[in-house]
Amino acid sequence: MSTIKFTALGEPASKSNSRRLVMHGKVPRFIKSAKALSFLQAFQLQCPKVDPLLEEDLSISMTIYYSSRRPDLDESVVLDAMQNFIYKNDRQVKEKHIYWGLDRTNPRVEVEINAR
Repeated sequence: MSTIKFTALGEPASKSNSRRLVMHGKVPRFIKSAKALSFLQAFQLQCPKVDPLLEEDLSISMTIYYSSRRPDLDESVVLDAMQNFIYKNDRQVKEKHIYWGLDRTNPRVEVEINAR
């Protein structure tokens, strides 16, 4: 069984705050918010690139350390960010253990991924 562990600095946007509505002509579209795009870019610079990508079912344990008590616990942006870096698709994640932490001076995401 393979295990991947890493820490990425930064604070992810929650799913409810990760998208904004814009009009494309007369068609409404949801696009990622500036905070979500900024986190995504910073996270992917710190995320290990696995070659070949994991293809089996996965178990993930993650602690998200926020800089304040305000944000809701939401790992969805992090799972999306790891696609094509660690695994092909976040649908491979069959077990999740997600924890909320507070670190006002060092917001970050600590991740452990195990092949099942």
